[in-house]
Amino acid sequence: MRIRTSFPYETTHEDLRVPLPDGTKLYARVWRPLTDEPVPALLEYLPYRLTDWTAPRDWQRHPWYAGHGYASVRVDIRGHGNSEGMPGDEYSATELADGVEVVNWLAAQPWCSGKVGMFGISWGGFNSLQIAALAPEPLKAVVTVCSTDDRYDNDVHYMGGSVLAADMHAWAATMLAFVSRPPDPVYAGEVWHDLWVKRLETVDPFLHTWLAHQTRDDHWRRGSVCEDYSAIRAAVLAVGGWHDPYRDTVLRLVEHLVADRVRGIVGPWSHQYPDRGLPPGPAIGFLQETLRWWDHWLKGTETGIMSEPLLRSYVSDSHPPATVYPTLPGRWVGDPAWPSPLVAPVTYVLKGEPVVVRSPQHTGVDAGRFFPFGNDADLPPDQRDEDAKSACFDFEVPEEIWVLGRPGVRLRLTTEATRGQVVARICDVAPDGSSTLVTRGVLNLSARHGRDQVVPWKPGSTEDVAFDLNAIGHAFPPGHRVRLAVSSAYWPWIWPQPGSEAGFTLTPSGSALELPLRAQESDPSISFDEPEQSEPMGVNFPATLDEPRPERLVVRDVAKGEWRLEVDPRYGGTRVYPDGLEFTEEALDTYTIVESDPLSARARSDWFVRLHRPDLPWNASVEAHSETTCDEADFITSNEVICKDGDEVVFHRTWEKRIPRTAG
Repeated sequence: MRIRTSFPYETTHEDLRVPLPDGTKLYARVWRPLTDEPVPALLEYLPYRLTDWTAPRDWQRHPWYAGHGYASVRVDIRGHGNSEGMPGDEYSATELADGVEVVNWLAAQPWCSGKVGMFGISWGGFNSLQIAALAPEPLKAVVTVCSTDDRYDNDVHYMGGSVLAADMHAWAATMLAFVSRPPDPVYAGEVWHDLWVKRLETVDPFLHTWLAHQTRDDHWRRGSVCEDYSAIRAAVLAVGGWHDPYRDTVLRLVEHLVADRVRGIVGPWSHQYPDRGLPPGPAIGFLQETLRWWDHWLKGTETGIMSEPLLRSYVSDSHPPATVYPTLPGRWVGDPAWPSPLVAPVTYVLKGEPVVVRSPQHTGVDAGRFFPFGNDADLPPDQRDEDAKSACFDFEVPEEIWVLGRPGVRLRLTTEATRGQVVARICDVAPDGSSTLVTRGVLNLSARHGRDQVVPWKPGSTEDVAFDLNAIGHAFPPGHRVRLAVSSAYWPWIWPQPGSEAGFTLTPSGSALELPLRAQESDPSISFDEPEQSEPMGVNFPATLDEPRPERLVVRDVAKGEWRLEVDPRYGGTRVYPDGLEFTEEALDTYTIVESDPLSARARSDWFVRLHRPDLPWNASVEAHSETTCDEADFITSNEVICKDGDEVVFHRTWEKRIPRTAG
């Protein structure tokens, strides 16, 4: 990483409030170049608190953009951080309408040229696309990183029509803790306490809403830009990573948006900006690459960015299984269109006698983290244990093959159950037998005729089902094997269906794996600058004598047949900011299941957040506890929030709710 200290422009920054038509004011931080000429504005619009949670990351990029001649603006959405108003569900109509107002407000400022770009990763990438679909006139360009165009089938809630146990529950619990944090009196002023209490009175766990919509209904269609790609008029640079769950969106965007206004990049990265140097690498000069995008679309400067291939992607070399890779070897390839003329599907027919697939319910404990962030235990370990609980079909690789895109499977299944799920994994099996997970996919059997409907399986009947797996760029070397592993369980990624312990029979005759094989042509002209950022903020992480707990710990109770996975998400721990704020954050997610009982599934999350300013003094804390269990008919949710100002409890509420299992 190169730290940049000298820029074409000297810069300044200020905090201000953006007024909305209803009188609400959103808290904003603006970095600007010192120039008398109006400049384009870049907006990052998030709920994640610009004065603390994202402040270190903001400091790495917003001053950098300002130093290159842009007004770079970070805004907290309504009801979060030090912004006024009440919080709502993610990507609500209010959030997006507010975003349009912010874009228009920025364009009208005397220091702005009238042209605006939006960028962001994850939430900020989501709402950048969604606001672009509302087409505010000043919004000319977007950089969306690790985001989705489909809120139902490529987000944190559902996968293949199945409930994502790990991340629907954990993310809802995380947001419950996040939304319960207080405004900061240093920035919000004396009204911080009243604003906090008013917010807390409106809080409702997101989980209630998400589980109430178990099929792809209007709730998920709203904000899913895949419903109408033509609504997006801004130019879009879509960026993703093969170890991020949202990477398929990049391929859909370059396929469906107008070719002369879109470009895509997919690298080997996790759910992170690709300049941060977090595993797996290699990192790229992402800020420089986006500057080429901004300069072209917001300043009219010829940078060559639109001469790049429509899609630039990284095809990783085969690698032994590991939970972290500092760098993955491979090469960049460029495709002029998507679907690419350089990619052709090849069918591998399954062979053998019918096989009963009745996976233990804890199959999936070696799945790795749904959202890898570059931590030491994020990625899947050796898959041999998981393969042993699955039906496996191996295909020899006599000559090297490159896979690029979304593999697909067609499976002939027979089951006595009315509900269930099927999970398909592709692994790279080395001559020594080690098995590296390459990609995977899931289908809720009741969603086999469409994600918007529930069609129970007729017990004892046989049907062919087909579904795609997540996209990947991977090279299989000669002497290895391509393994298709099929299981009937995948906990804790997928919440098990009642009756799914019966499994299914898979008939190889009529079943097949389809791999998108790419021509083995790398593109040596594709290159990126060394990663570069502005000077870090200077956050300190106090030393501690406490032994850190494992990131991912699997505990087996042999007598009970119970498996427990404990996950420390490692969001940040304790840190001290330059303005004196002491911020502590602790979390633990726990997933428990009995290997023979799908109704024993239990997910629990426990959060503690403390914000402390010794000089005021100010000491606020949040405890949040969330648990989801089930019976055959319902999901059973329990949530609790306790907020304190010093030792005084200012808010304490519990929610108990049963939500019918309509599809999940």
